[in-house]
Amino acid sequence: MAANEEIQLAKRPEGMPTEENFRFVETEVPELEEGQVLVKSIYISVDPYMRGRMSDAKSYVAPYEVDAPISGGVVGQVTESQSDKFQKGDYVLGNLPWARYSAVNAETLQKVDPELGPVSTALGVLGMPGLTAYFGLTDIGEPKSGETVVVSGAAGAVGSTVVQIAKILGARVVGIAGSPKKLDYVKNTLGADEVINYKEEDVAKALEKACPDGVDVYFDNVGGPVSDAVYPLLNAHARIPLCGSISSYNKKEDQGPRIHGYLVKSKAKMQGFIVADYSERFTEGKKQLSEWFKQDKLTFEENVVDGFENVPDAFLGLFKGENLGKQLVKVAEAE
Repeated sequence: MAANEEIQLAKRPEGMPTEENFRFVETEVPELEEGQVLVKSIYISVDPYMRGRMSDAKSYVAPYEVDAPISGGVVGQVTESQSDKFQKGDYVLGNLPWARYSAVNAETLQKVDPELGPVSTALGVLGMPGLTAYFGLTDIGEPKSGETVVVSGAAGAVGSTVVQIAKILGARVVGIAGSPKKLDYVKNTLGADEVINYKEEDVAKALEKACPDGVDVYFDNVGGPVSDAVYPLLNAHARIPLCGSISSYNKKEDQGPRIHGYLVKSKAKMQGFIVADYSERFTEGKKQLSEWFKQDKLTFEENVVDGFENVPDAFLGLFKGENLGKQLVKVAEAE
């Protein structure tokens, strides 16, 4: 068996993270205790929320520790087992260290069924991003047939699923993204009715044209100037699922228009959320997403980078808008 390797947080970033914030460390392959399994990482997920955990600011989840492995969603394969729950060869999903091999308590893992789709989808459309899109849109956004739904970050892992679910539910969808390739994908593959390039267009003017009847639901993945342009168009009793604000994750300070007046006049509901809020309903969400997936109502795109050594680069690419769909790193082949 090959030697193990992990990626640690070398120091906390100030502003945009760089390669200097990561450290590769060779370690021994861990020995198992009773109830544990040895998991070989196959796909490692890199996600925007990880930037928040790299700082020590108070948040909804504990920060990463300096000089300790960074962790996140991983799909791996069991290579050894000291648990009745999993056998050698099983695919599993868990929140695991950025490492080639991990000794894991079997009770913290979920089995991944390769019959439902490519195992990588357990980190994307059938996993955390898909569930985020499903619960954020259906529980907070509550789109009705014929309403206008605006989605920022519409070509990302969450946003692309939101676009499709909104269309399934009969809404008119306007997707916002940052390149011609992404706009083509959002409109011609995902089925959005209108698309806006926030890097090349005057977003406020483009939104007025794309949303002549106003905005009923705004699924916000980015915050910043894009969101500032949406608020004046909010209809009465509009709903805003606040999923993320990647535009400000690497800024020490971020200022923008006061939104209170827009929310009061429109009597809108803005609610921040994280997918863990719905953990007791994950079975419901996965069942519905799987049904839509089997019915070809949900498609997905993955941007897969090869090589464990490229995990930090793949993570940094999230903040440059490089990914179309779910950003993954393939670190090994299944056995």
